[in-house]
Amino acid sequence: MEPRSLSVPSPELAADSLGFFRWGRIAGRVLVTTDAGDWAYLSEAEFGDLLAARVTAGHPRFEEFQRMGLVRDGLDLDALATRIAQRNRHVARGPHVHVVTLSRRAAAAEASANAGDDLDVATAEAIVDLALQVTAPAITFELQAADGEPLRHFDVLRHLVETAVTRNARATGKDLRFRLISNCSAMTEATAEWLIGRDVLLTTTLDGPAYLHDATRRWLPGSPHADVVGWIDYFTRRYAELGRDPQQWHVDALCNVTRQTLGARRALLDEYVARGLRMLHLRPLAAARVDAETWRTIGYGLEEYLDFYRHALDDIVALNRRGVDLRESLATIILTKILTADDPGIVDLQSPYGAGTGQIAYDVDGQVYPCDEARAVAAAGDPLFALGQAQAVKIADLVQHPTVRAIATASLLDVQPMCAECWNKPYCGFSPVRSYIAQGDLFGQRPHCAECKEHLAISTRLFELLGDEQDPETVAVLTRWPSVRSPHATNGRAYRDAP
Repeated sequence: MEPRSLSVPSPELAADSLGFFRWGRIAGRVLVTTDAGDWAYLSEAEFGDLLAARVTAGHPRFEEFQRMGLVRDGLDLDALATRIAQRNRHVARGPHVHVVTLSRRAAAAEASANAGDDLDVATAEAIVDLALQVTAPAITFELQAADGEPLRHFDVLRHLVETAVTRNARATGKDLRFRLISNCSAMTEATAEWLIGRDVLLTTTLDGPAYLHDATRRWLPGSPHADVVGWIDYFTRRYAELGRDPQQWHVDALCNVTRQTLGARRALLDEYVARGLRMLHLRPLAAARVDAETWRTIGYGLEEYLDFYRHALDDIVALNRRGVDLRESLATIILTKILTADDPGIVDLQSPYGAGTGQIAYDVDGQVYPCDEARAVAAAGDPLFALGQAQAVKIADLVQHPTVRAIATASLLDVQPMCAECWNKPYCGFSPVRSYIAQGDLFGQRPHCAECKEHLAISTRLFELLGDEQDPETVAVLTRWPSVRSPHATNGRAYRDAP
């Protein structure tokens, strides 16, 4: 993206005739965006005409600009306000993602546990009761282990799910979803059938072919890759046998990108295509979450990752053009914000950030946090984000908690320097908790925010592709990506820091 000048690009500026918009230059043209998420490409001449109030009735783009709210002449303020409200309705939705940690035990020490390392039945019930208090009509329970395998605690997992279903049917009548984040190392056929029968969705991790996937999982016996792909195939086959729509019912997989992955892009994509997976969740490593010795082996710079991502995205688009149904997760989320009138409900890309208002996380002792990243901060010894015990608080207490309010204030892009004037503001968001981890304060500094750079780079590439009038086939591919919404799409977070 060409750097944006902070100076007015034209000496003629009829400010009183203009609506509010942001702008930037991409691929030799001017991109303008609005708070309603509307966008348009303009030539330099058209941009000059817009600023000088020469786009009036009879101009070929007057009605388009009027509908977008770029010009005040004939502006339908009520319609504009309705579109803005639609894109920001998440602020009143209530916490709809409830991340439950079933165990703190490290994966290498699954057989031995200290007292209090695992979620117990009474605490699980308290978590269910608290979660069912939310105003959101639909909620998702995400079941995980902090650094191990939640299926090793299947009895409590099963009790939580059955308790939630029973109490919801008896009292609240919400649309419940359950998602298990598992490495499949403890999966059995009986467990798999129970998960399928209870509509518990499976999200696992697949980092590529065996030599990539197994390289960072040497603590697991045998071939972790063989376990994962075997269970992906099992669930895929069983869904087909039950007649379930594969667009709606399939296994989701997360990909941790290491230094080795950067040079194995094609092998990674080939593995996902071979397994019939429909979504690739690319997750960059964060130096703050990896010890220094490990980082020297598998870490990389942000620019290296962004170069990898850009080429991977282009490769995925090329696969789609050949008839392969594969999408990249973060690109799909951003495209949904660009191409539709709605917000996909992903707390990681919302303003304000949805910690405490869209997502709540629970540790094994019932301690409640505004998001799972905040729980991880506490696990590292800093209880700054703790909100109270599930057994003793109400949802209203959590949503109105000063910590939740501080996170919302810090993440409101309209008041963040640089974010407030960035053309990508309608499609972006950042986590103050990550800012705290990386920079030591909630607000952070945008020039040093890896999330900002990543989101801007991805949005820029997407707009480059969407604006290429010589390649309508690629535009058609990207336009399809937001259209299929599976049960996995209701999770509410982009899995940046899922275990």
